[in-house]
Amino acid sequence: MELRFETRRSDSPWVDTVWTCTNEQVTAMTSVAGVRWGLVFWEQDGRTYAGITGPETRTGTVPVPEGATFTGIDFAVGTSLRAVPTAALVNGGIELPDTTHRTFRLDGERWEKPGPDDAESLVERLVRTGIVVRDPLVTDVLRGHRPAVSGRTIERRFRTVTGLTRGGVRQIERARKAAELLAIGEPAADVVTKLDYFDESHLARALRSYVGRTAGQLREGAGGAIALDLDQRLTS
Repeated sequence: MELRFETRRSDSPWVDTVWTCTNEQVTAMTSVAGVRWGLVFWEQDGRTYAGITGPETRTGTVPVPEGATFTGIDFAVGTSLRAVPTAALVNGGIELPDTTHRTFRLDGERWEKPGPDDAESLVERLVRTGIVVRDPLVTDVLRGHRPAVSGRTIERRFRTVTGLTRGGVRQIERARKAAELLAIGEPAADVVTKLDYFDESHLARALRSYVGRTAGQLREGAGGAIALDLDQRLTS
């Protein structure tokens, strides 16, 4: 009984990662906070589904379609859908209508459903038609640049584009990185130092809020199915 994840980095500036998941007999899993919106496609019992996923600000337990296979595209922070504000997707999502084995409907148009190897081709078409857009100010800030605008303007744009605050993005990303390091055997004390947590109690609170696991559970692979690729099969 397990979820089998495979995740790869993308060369596209619009995409963070592309992932697949096979669910054998799992009926529920621990969700993990995340800062990105995405598209996800899954098949179960001969039927095909598609949906838009949103950022998540907390951990929890969610149902999983038993016996399903998934392909997902996690978009880069700073991108968004023209027709759906990312803020409306936070801690939720939308199932897309009229999905067939080969196509899905998005923003009033029908698109060919991608496989894990041609996800970027779909994204390029969505960008060309203006369905997926990007805020260059948010992208610049994430790259470490300091635009000539007020901090209030930057924060407002972050909230509009990502549905989250800049601080929220940093906290969630740091907790996810901490989980990955602990899962490969890094001592908690070293993770505290490496990721600039105040102490191990601070790290433990972040893991509880955003990952739903203790440091010990992450090291031991305990706690059941989790929506995070902790096997480190991350490729480029």
